[in-house]
Amino acid sequence: MAKRDEFDDFFGDENDAPVVDTRADGRLLRVPLGRLAPNLVNPRTDFGTEAELIDLGKSLLRRQIQACPAVSRSAYLKLWTDHADHIGDVDYVLVTGERRYRGATAAGSPSLNCVVDDGLAKDRKTFMEAVVSENVDRQNFNPIEEAYAVQSLVAEFGSNRAVAQHFERVDGWVTQRILLTHLAPEAQDMVRKKSMPLDAARSLGKLARDNDWSGPQQLAWWQDEQKQRTAASAERSAAKKAAKAPVVAKPLPSGPPAGASEQGADLFYGRKTDMADRAPGEPTGTEEEPLPNASGEGAPSVPGQANPTEATTGGGGQPLKLFPYKDGVEAAQFLILKMPTDEFAKMLDLLNKHREHQAVSAG
Repeated sequence: MAKRDEFDDFFGDENDAPVVDTRADGRLLRVPLGRLAPNLVNPRTDFGTEAELIDLGKSLLRRQIQACPAVSRSAYLKLWTDHADHIGDVDYVLVTGERRYRGATAAGSPSLNCVVDDGLAKDRKTFMEAVVSENVDRQNFNPIEEAYAVQSLVAEFGSNRAVAQHFERVDGWVTQRILLTHLAPEAQDMVRKKSMPLDAARSLGKLARDNDWSGPQQLAWWQDEQKQRTAASAERSAAKKAAKAPVVAKPLPSGPPAGASEQGADLFYGRKTDMADRAPGEPTGTEEEPLPNASGEGAPSVPGQANPTEATTGGGGQPLKLFPYKDGVEAAQFLILKMPTDEFAKMLDLLNKHREHQAVSAG
């Protein structure tokens, strides 16, 4: 047994644990590109531009840090016998690393480092999991590639739930991705270019699946959806601007409307108008009507009248001009005229806060 040192307990090392080669056959090979082929079940279709591939290839010429996993041609053809003509007379088939293969080819590189492991070709399920999992976990796929990758896994694993459990995801994770496979090519291209958001794409995919929509029908739905989203966005923007806008009091008229009678002037300024209903000795000039508080206290008592703000006099039939709760403009004018400046400022601040709260709740 190997001797332990003082660092073993600190680091939790086990010096007597053997080093194990976990590769199936332990072969790290430098394979000429002419003896190597990509597999035909890779769902990835976007490998970058020609310039990007050349840059990658030049980088690989300097140093290839990550070797490409591969299997022997014979192991691959046991899984897909009909692929023989497509892969040609090669020695090895890539499991992942097709972008590196294309980059090396574009830059004129003669070969790639590969780890050959036929254990990855034990069955289709194992092979497809190896092909897909690295790209899914690292989010290397675009949404459409990911959708077809997950669909291929479902074909091998047998159900959505089996795939979800394998990747430790909820069942909906699988369903949401497969919905994108029901999109028409034009709609899928929009998703790739990010001109159609994923939430809309998944909604459209579900509608296309359930209603068997054609490409033109899908595009027509997206046009209508864009209009609705634009209108909703404009409404939200307007609500935010309105919530931030300060409340500006309307200017108070300098007097009653032109041509108003004396009685009309009294009503404008909130004065009693029916002289016949005044008690003996009651002041007659510009006495103001008392305003009720929030509970109605302080309003004049009028027999048979449930709402003190709508009371009428008994003799002349003219309304007693109380606080105009149902007329915002007139109420503001009354407050501007009657309320002290500091109290008026407090009221405006409270109204602004109330308005912002309503806007947030509505949004």
